[in-house]
Amino acid sequence: MSLVAEHLTIAYHATRAPVLDDLSLTIPKGAVTAIIGPNGCGKSTLLRGLCGLIAKRTGRVVLEGEDIARMRPAHLARKLALLPQAPTAPDGIRVEELVARGRTPWLRPFRPLSHADRTAVAAAMAATGVQEMHDRRVADLSGGQRQRVWIAMSLAQGTGWQMLDEPTTWLDLPHQLEVLQLVRHLNRDQGRSIVMSLHDISLAARFADHVIALRAGRLVAAGPVADVITAPMLAEIFGLRAQVIADPLHGTPLVLPY
Repeated sequence: MSLVAEHLTIAYHATRAPVLDDLSLTIPKGAVTAIIGPNGCGKSTLLRGLCGLIAKRTGRVVLEGEDIARMRPAHLARKLALLPQAPTAPDGIRVEELVARGRTPWLRPFRPLSHADRTAVAAAMAATGVQEMHDRRVADLSGGQRQRVWIAMSLAQGTGWQMLDEPTTWLDLPHQLEVLQLVRHLNRDQGRSIVMSLHDISLAARFADHVIALRAGRLVAAGPVADVITAPMLAEIFGLRAQVIADPLHGTPLVLPY
């Protein structure tokens, strides 16, 4: 089963041009999918639209055979988690408290965390390597550590689909690699289906299985990495002159602008 957008058109104001225009695509389950494209092309809007967080003009989103518009919000939140770009933690909150907030869709009103909830929180922290900092304040962590905590919170939500909006924003290269290696681990070892928007084309090529390329709100290409990240396609998507070669270490496409 997969995540499918059918003729999806989204605009933030009724009188303005759409941000996404008649977009149809299929995102495979069990893969890491990267959304690439120039600034303002609609990457974040697509992620939010796939999660049902933005009203659409036309079209629908189907998650594993079910139209998300017909799902109750709590039911959808148990299947799909979105980590927005640059999330903000409440002042003074500690790591374990923040991760536990991922259990919100599963909580019964006015009831404390159950044993199952606490088990899910512990498993999410272990998977992201943040269990030893469980009592530290989130504000005191490095950028890479904070991002791992946020990913742990989305994992604690207990969904099969993780949507990550620019998870490497404002991180230096070592921390970008740390986060993307975690993403790949969660996909390969836990079977999570992950969809993320990325600016860095070579990192998308290295860590993704499937790529969606947008330009000006329209779908330019979608498919396996080697089919999308090519010199002609980069020229069409970004207006970028580049040579694409095989990465000598990983065998994935490596982009060399000139």
